Amino acid sequence: MTDSPTILVFDSGLGGLTVLREVVAARSDAHYVYVADDAFFPYGHHSEDEIIARVVPLMGELIGTHDPDLVVIACNTASTLVLSHLRAAYSLPFVGTVPAIKPACAQSKTRRVSVLGTKGTVKREYTKALIRDYAQGCEVTLVGSPDLASLAERELGGHEISDGDILAELAPCFVGEDPTSRTDTVVLACTHYPLLLDRMKKLAPWPVEWIDPAPAIARRVSDLLGARTGGIAQSGAEMFFTSNRVHGLGATLTPFFGGRALA
Repeated sequence: MTDSPTILVFDSGLGGLTVLREVVAARSDAHYVYVADDAFFPYGHHSEDEIIARVVPLMGELIGTHDPDLVVIACNTASTLVLSHLRAAYSLPFVGTVPAIKPACAQSKTRRVSVLGTKGTVKREYTKALIRDYAQGCEVTLVGSPDLASLAERELGGHEISDGDILAELAPCFVGEDPTSRTDTVVLACTHYPLLLDRMKKLAPWPVEWIDPAPAIARRVSDLLGARTGGIAQSGAEMFFTSNRVHGLGATLTPFFGGRALA
């Protein structure tokens, strides 16, 4: 690694900022490049073959341009499909984002867990395999949300999002009525969803544990990078949209980059 390693964080949109925030906190010594593939957003509306055909060559272009030491795929939909293809095509380390079913089921007391993700993520064989391997006797409810990622993007952009719209996406996660057997843990299987977490907590019909994989991803990134180089990287941070639009959320986005000014 160089004195200031470069980490490329990739997502279909702005949801990966929730992962970036944790990674920056863990590795202030790195230079960050955030890429939002908004020209293809939302990934959940595309077929598996289309996503693979899109992301694999695009990642090659990004690696050639930015020369990262490590890439974080901060998107569940992409990770469950393309991680194996990316690792086969490119030699640098990739860290993916997959539904945190194993830790959720391990900690559930009522043995009832819900996985809230995009329609693509919850129907994926990868997700079903995680349940088969790690449910540990829990009843797992898969909830495919059609619009929650888009709602999160809109709110981050300063648009008004109604409680009713959020609750409509959230309600199917809450199964049962008896406190001893109802849902007590919800896996956030889309990196956009933590953007709305404060509101979801208020709208939930009863308290649950919300599982965000971002802290675990940050720990994995730090382990792969090895020893820290010291202080905060002086090279700032960069943000790119594949649509070539200019980011206009400077004050809103800066906290996700550890307070650094965006180039």
